[in-house]
Amino acid sequence: MQKFETIRRVKHSPEQMFALVADVEQYPQFLPLCEALTIRSTRERDGHKLLIADMTVGYKAIRETFTSQVFLKPEENRIEVSYVDGPFRHLNNIWRFTPAEDGSDVHFYIEYEFKNRILGALMGTMFERAFRTFAEAFEARADKVYEMRTA
Repeated sequence: MQKFETIRRVKHSPEQMFALVADVEQYPQFLPLCEALTIRSTRERDGHKLLIADMTVGYKAIRETFTSQVFLKPEENRIEVSYVDGPFRHLNNIWRFTPAEDGSDVHFYIEYEFKNRILGALMGTMFERAFRTFAEAFEARADKVYEMRTA
């Protein structure tokens, strides 16, 4: 199973970063490899919002769509993503946003395993590179969104 974890300090509040990451429908506008994202359903569970979403990722000639459950916990500034269907055997992703001096720390954790070993070998290296750029993409998006509001 592949794992990737990072913490990135940003100049925006935990609440702003939570809202930005929770707005999954905007991902195709700025997130590397994300070609499409569709929310299948939204419902409340234990006072939190639960989304079922399809994300299509692509790199060169390879395209894969997978379905995940996105559990939004705004009072904890936490987003938990779990795998439902697609090319993975397993996928678990957690975002946490904690206060820090002059902003917040964005904690990103993901573990995954492809069902198909050949696809895993092809996509694995590319995914690792993509995850490294995700934090930068979200920070750049936050700068654009939140600095426009204060300008």
